[in-house]
Amino acid sequence: MSDRVLTSGEVVSASRPEPSKQWAWWSASLLLVVLLTVATWKLNKAVPTWSKQLRVIEFPVYAVLLGLLASGVLSVFGIKDRLAAYFRTEFFLKTGLVLLGATINLAEIVAFGAKGLLQAVILITTVFFFTWFVARWLGVEDKLRALLAASVAICGVSAAITAAGAVLAKKEQLAYVTGLVILFALPLMFLQPAAAIWLNLSPNVAGAWIGGNIDTTAAVVGAGTLHSQQALKVATIAKLSQNALIGVVAFLLALYWVVVVERKPGQRPSAWEIWERFPKFVLGFIVASIVVTVALSNGWIGSGVKRDLGHLREWFFIAAFLSIGFGLSFRGLREAGWRPIGVYALATVFNTLVALGAATVIFR
Repeated sequence: MSDRVLTSGEVVSASRPEPSKQWAWWSASLLLVVLLTVATWKLNKAVPTWSKQLRVIEFPVYAVLLGLLASGVLSVFGIKDRLAAYFRTEFFLKTGLVLLGATINLAEIVAFGAKGLLQAVILITTVFFFTWFVARWLGVEDKLRALLAASVAICGVSAAITAAGAVLAKKEQLAYVTGLVILFALPLMFLQPAAAIWLNLSPNVAGAWIGGNIDTTAAVVGAGTLHSQQALKVATIAKLSQNALIGVVAFLLALYWVVVVERKPGQRPSAWEIWERFPKFVLGFIVASIVVTVALSNGWIGSGVKRDLGHLREWFFIAAFLSIGFGLSFRGLREAGWRPIGVYALATVFNTLVALGAATVIFR
């Protein structure tokens, strides 16, 4: 009997899976992501038909829950790591963000007139900086602070996703903020149109207030519908005007992060260093928006193409949130504590009041 000690090279070779088996696991991982994405898509279409209250819940919730479920089941069977290859949060997120830019027609915003853009600029600027400084005062971590400020000031989930890409936030932080967006949007969808009626606001002012304050598109549509058709129209315009500025905010936020936050003490980054560290997807977002706007304006593509790009964007975002749920760490959520909730609550109250004032002055 000969006892032979394995060399380090032999140990690695013995533990490395055969190429054929590795490809099988990769294929299974890709298939699992596709199946879970389809399941999330179906849930997102079916659940809102069950009840009006459920319309405000958007696909990130279903995606994260299904990702968590898949993670738990696969962990029980001991194969989670082998099937993790295609749960690629960053890839899906950045691709979806470029596609988000491709769904924004800048010509539509211009056609709506200056009122929507004026309100959007006022609200984004004031609410963003209010949230930013309140979060700093309460000691919220920098990247989470950026997500909170962007989500409240602009348009909820989409803005949080964009900010997460710009500052390279943790997936737990994005999941946390997404949950807050939906948690606060649900009661506002019912309370705000009722408050607008009680305050005897005109449909135009009510719609501008709703669109400028509520953070998810689904909740904006629901609240506008509960008030009146004219309020729904104006609310949609107001929200679309804010959405159109996501790219600008993402660009400025990413630039600030590279030049100020990530700068080493005593050093001033060169133009090349800024370019190297700058998240390129932000430029992709802006370029995609410009290209689609020009193409639509010149009749090179039809509106159906923009709609299809919107569906494709949603599929990539679903896959991103599935990946977030699949690798979610609850320890990271616990570490955030109560402070982000307090920041979001204060920012929502501030946004509600400022949006009411802006809508009353601009849309009266």
